[in-house]
Amino acid sequence: MTTRTSPSVLLVIAVAAGLATNLALGLLYGSIPPLPAPAGLTFLVLGLVEGGIAVVLYRRIQQRPGARPVDALAAARAVALAKASALAGSLVGGAWCGVLAFVLPRRAQVAAAASDTTAAVIGIVGSVVLVAAALALEWCCRTPDDPESRLPEDRR
Repeated sequence: MTTRTSPSVLLVIAVAAGLATNLALGLLYGSIPPLPAPAGLTFLVLGLVEGGIAVVLYRRIQQRPGARPVDALAAARAVALAKASALAGSLVGGAWCGVLAFVLPRRAQVAAAASDTTAAVIGIVGSVVLVAAALALEWCCRTPDDPESRLPEDRR
């Protein structure tokens, strides 16, 4: 049995990535090219796809009418995907937060910082969507309660 992904671990990863990115930008910002605004859209699309997978698997695991049962290996793969996506989303989301913390105060003085602010906001939104979808997918893949366990002791 695997343990559920802890939000505190995701938060620690995000903070560490944000601090490291902010420090790196402080040293190297003048020598890197401007960040493309659609860079964060990748995680937004991945989050939407993963959210769709969560909805489909939830219906199948809950054995809704007309839904096929879920193979145990498919559920295990979905949980692995969810855990990896949550970690990746928190890491990249923290990095985008570090970028935003660096460029937001400088956007009035540096033209590149203004466009990088847009890229950072899009990246943060995409990462939040991915982490939320990953946690939802992990939650959806829980084993449903055994109906026999709800019966009183004398009826078993």
